[in-house]
Amino acid sequence: MSIPAGGAPLLIVALEELRAALGAVELPLELPDVAAQRAARREMLGQLEDYVLPRLRQIEAPLLAVVGGSTGAGKSTLVNSVVGRKVSEPGVLRPTTRSPVLAFNPADVGWFDDARILPELARTTAASTDPRSLQLVAVEAVPAGLAILDAPDIDSVEARNRTLATQLLAAADLWLFVTSAARYADQVPWDFLRSAAERSAAVAIVLDRIPPGAEQEVAVHLREMLQQRGLERSPLFTVGEGRVDEDGRLPAAEVAEVRAWLEGLAADAHARAAVVRQTLDGAVRSVARRSEEVAAGHAAQTDMVRRLRTDALHAYDKAVREVSDASADGSLLRGEVLARWQEFVGTGELLRSLESRVGWLRDRVGGWLRGKPQQVERVTVAVESGLESLLIEHAEAAAEDARRSWASVEAGKQLLRDAEGDLGRASRDFRRQAERAVRDWQQSVLEMVRTEGADRRTTARFLAFGVNGLSVALMVVVFAHTAGVTGAEAGIAGGSAVLGQKLLEAVFGDQAVRRLAELARSDLEQRVGELYGNESSRFLAVLDALRLEEDATDRLRRVSAEVDRVRLAPTGGDTA
Repeated sequence: MSIPAGGAPLLIVALEELRAALGAVELPLELPDVAAQRAARREMLGQLEDYVLPRLRQIEAPLLAVVGGSTGAGKSTLVNSVVGRKVSEPGVLRPTTRSPVLAFNPADVGWFDDARILPELARTTAASTDPRSLQLVAVEAVPAGLAILDAPDIDSVEARNRTLATQLLAAADLWLFVTSAARYADQVPWDFLRSAAERSAAVAIVLDRIPPGAEQEVAVHLREMLQQRGLERSPLFTVGEGRVDEDGRLPAAEVAEVRAWLEGLAADAHARAAVVRQTLDGAVRSVARRSEEVAAGHAAQTDMVRRLRTDALHAYDKAVREVSDASADGSLLRGEVLARWQEFVGTGELLRSLESRVGWLRDRVGGWLRGKPQQVERVTVAVESGLESLLIEHAEAAAEDARRSWASVEAGKQLLRDAEGDLGRASRDFRRQAERAVRDWQQSVLEMVRTEGADRRTTARFLAFGVNGLSVALMVVVFAHTAGVTGAEAGIAGGSAVLGQKLLEAVFGDQAVRRLAELARSDLEQRVGELYGNESSRFLAVLDALRLEEDATDRLRRVSAEVDRVRLAPTGGDTA
């Protein structure tokens, strides 16, 4: 990547789009590898905001060298010694909680007194124990064009110190990594150094506090370790275990090599630019590459949401089908409904008479039915109660099925724990909703009968049966199929339904009865579907609250590819 003095406008635009795409990717569900994906997303957003974009916008800004390392490695002592005065207070007690210190030449103050880099950190000129602030120290001894930042310990027992150290190192043009002769083989520093090698960051290592006589042995071993981990080109400096004066400084000779190297960088514009290009290109390349990890994580999140949504809908679709079957196979024409219906229409003897002398009974049945309004009301109430019980039973079963399905995966368990109310049971007001739905359906059936009989209201048969009596008969016809009833009940229920149909045919004719039964059945199924749709929406609302944008995955991959395309363009992103 070749970056001209004015920055790379197209690359900046592409990286801003990448930042927005990363920001839109949510990873709320507990899925395998999600912790690493969240950390990657957080780190990439931080590096884009703290380093990559600010550096691209102001490519000519001073070189930022961040001094980082393990607890007790002597970072602050090294900074004080290189600068030539006490700018950073060495910590005696661990962990040392204080704000990071940035030392720079007074001529460069304009580069650091605003939020150009590390915008989340407040600026201060006084020492502070607040790690959310950045202490600015202007020092004539620091060469112009160079700034040195003393960061917290990377292995601090304080989580916020570790987090801040990681953030500061990610904002560096150059890592000045400090480790001691006693701890240079520790795992934590090498995890950081491996990360630096993976993204080609410019790194220099300072091996500090070497006991007299051990310089050669320790340095050779450390150099072998650097070579094994792809950091063989990184400069390695050694600092002996010298006496620290009252200002927290080592003798000048101990740090002369480090200071000379930093001053050489500051004085050589081409060398500074080479360090910046190396680290910046590595950071951009790393962000583009690691975006796929986050995109894959987001794709897994949306896949899981689709699965959980499908499972919940399947449970309630199953309930709708089962209610439809149970309300059409004769199951409702038993128990209380059957008893009240028999009270209304009589016994099988009336049915046999009706079957043998249909014409005569059609003219005489009005007198038989007249005077039975209480029986009509009882059938209506029995149908209402039977349907309500059926709806409640299957609503409870659907809720438990959906809950069990969600609980089979960790992400679903998480959502169930966080959800308001018990999703494994029907909603608290479901009984009231079921009652209203059944009554509305019964009223709809009544209106169908009234509308159908509009031109028959004065006929003897219509007057004999009445709207209520005919609507009850139509409800029974809707429940007419007897596949779900066995034994003696089958004959009684089936016969009773046939009688209801014949009573309706006596008034409306057989074609009209079939049409009315289909309309009533369709209306019932629609109401049941809406009722259970409202119940399933409790589960869907939990998923909707996650605000996962399905197209965010493709967007992230698309803008990541665009960053690579612009980065690899011959002019470094100044042409399309």
